[in-house]
Amino acid sequence: MIDVAIVGGGPAGLAAAIAAQQHGLSYVVLEQGALVNSLMRFPTDMVFFTTPDLLEIGGLPFVSPHEKPTRAEALKYYRRVADTFKLEVRFEERVLAVAQRPGELGGGFVLNTDSRAHGAASYEAKSVVIASGAYDIPNQLGVPGEDLPHVSHFYKEPHPHYRRHVVIVGGKNSAAEAALDLYRNGAASVTIVHRHAALGESIKYWVKPDIENRIKEGSIAARFNARVVEITPTHVTVDEGGSRSTLPADAVYLLTGYRSDTSLLKSLGASVNDADGTPALDPEAFETTVPNVFVIGAAVAGKQSGKIFIENGRFHGAQAVKVIAGRLA
Repeated sequence: MIDVAIVGGGPAGLAAAIAAQQHGLSYVVLEQGALVNSLMRFPTDMVFFTTPDLLEIGGLPFVSPHEKPTRAEALKYYRRVADTFKLEVRFEERVLAVAQRPGELGGGFVLNTDSRAHGAASYEAKSVVIASGAYDIPNQLGVPGEDLPHVSHFYKEPHPHYRRHVVIVGGKNSAAEAALDLYRNGAASVTIVHRHAALGESIKYWVKPDIENRIKEGSIAARFNARVVEITPTHVTVDEGGSRSTLPADAVYLLTGYRSDTSLLKSLGASVNDADGTPALDPEAFETTVPNVFVIGAAVAGKQSGKIFIENGRFHGAQAVKVIAGRLA
């Protein structure tokens, strides 16, 4: 029986592990993929919106020669965090189910896991902290062809699309940055398809005029007030106010947002808002309606993943673990 089982090895989960260490609690971090797996989903050459100090956890300095750090620098930093604090992280170990121990309401949990290397396992914990992020489940369009091999919800790099036709669905940061990256690295054509009349106002301030000017001059095409109704191996069909047309598409990126996985919370009986996927939480302790089960980081936001970033989610773990430590003391 350990004190804290932490589900997810992203920045929030690592911060919770550091806090558990500092309070003298036994813990384990169960990560379904690699360290800070959500960052692995980010574009290879991505630059963060923020400064290095706002990505720091555990008081360990994040030193970068750039005003805004890169994805590669962030990955290196969080590896250094894990090594510096000697964090106990089990990689490629997916949590399949969490259940309360019989007769111990709020006083003990069993976590069943599965890993590629070791197969099925189980852990017993006095408390559970879910820090599973919000980038594993993309929002689906629900259109024919969405599951074709040339369609993806995650953009990585431009090189495979040199001299190719690419359609991007979405109108926020990820869509704008992907379009610019593709255009500048030799894509034959890039077309943005967005259901609203204009690009999102939340686009990074140095990206927004760039993408708007590229659209204005025709370097990047844009279809506003439009929606994709079908994807084929070679084309995308778009509906614009009842009028349909097709766009050539060697690759399609559906950058329409993501949501957190609430299946573990629901199986425990925790209250979750079905409309936006947000769990009911104590705003100070991040505790759910099930005693001793906490949610931190991007998972707090449900479908509204744009509300929680590393910058603010990195503090959640310390708050939750402080409550746990107080109860165990």
